[in-house]
Amino acid sequence: MNIIAVDDEYLQLIDLALAIKTAIPTANIQTFESPTDAAAFGSKNLIDIAYLDINMPGLSGIELAKKLRDTNPQVNIIFTTGYDEYAKESYNVQASGYLTKPITDKAVADSLKHLRKPVDLRAEKKLRVQCFGNFDVFANGNILYFKRQKSKELLAYLVHKRGTSCTIKELCAVIYDESVNAKSMDKQIQSVISVMMKTLKEADAEDVITKNYNSISIDVSKVDCDYYRYLVKDPSLTHVYTGEYMTNYEWAEFRPEYFEGF
Repeated sequence: MNIIAVDDEYLQLIDLALAIKTAIPTANIQTFESPTDAAAFGSKNLIDIAYLDINMPGLSGIELAKKLRDTNPQVNIIFTTGYDEYAKESYNVQASGYLTKPITDKAVADSLKHLRKPVDLRAEKKLRVQCFGNFDVFANGNILYFKRQKSKELLAYLVHKRGTSCTIKELCAVIYDESVNAKSMDKQIQSVISVMMKTLKEADAEDVITKNYNSISIDVSKVDCDYYRYLVKDPSLTHVYTGEYMTNYEWAEFRPEYFEGF
């Protein structure tokens, strides 16, 4: 579950984030003191729930909610404030809740019972994968860093193949230049796979990969991926895709047939 917390007062933002994390330990939480930064994040990322302070300078929580809705129609808005005077206005943007500060983990847990847009609280994905723009991988809200860039590229290719088994020979052809001799290439690709698996194991996500004799694939059911959601016409991804797909890799050049009809 992807959650953002926005409050221009740092200490209150920390308290809010802690309450959310206590109530929903598996959530991916991004915090913002700047509502403008939160709006920019929302324009490029899928958000399930947004906890927004209402009274903020520059861009109020009400205005931010409207911007988030433009790019994330399925987002659940829950306002947080120290005052009751904004309650009526908050419901005009179809908020799922209105919490009075100080926010407690019990209040956060209770707010989950009244979400306007259903969110599966049980089936948490092991990884969140971003394909639109640059390819990146997140676990528990934190970006994964690979000791070898080829290992990250290998995972990107497996995501791209959407669960199709890839042979070692195929992976060698994609990841390495054809000029590398076959024997050397095989050793290198095995090393790349090993580093990828180690990185995933450290994130408690090694089971997203399925390995068989001489082939490897990704378990798409364990990955929250913007590309996968887009292909099944998830309305929250309508404005996220802007024509850029895994721009880090030459083999992932835009191919119109993948996106026809969307």
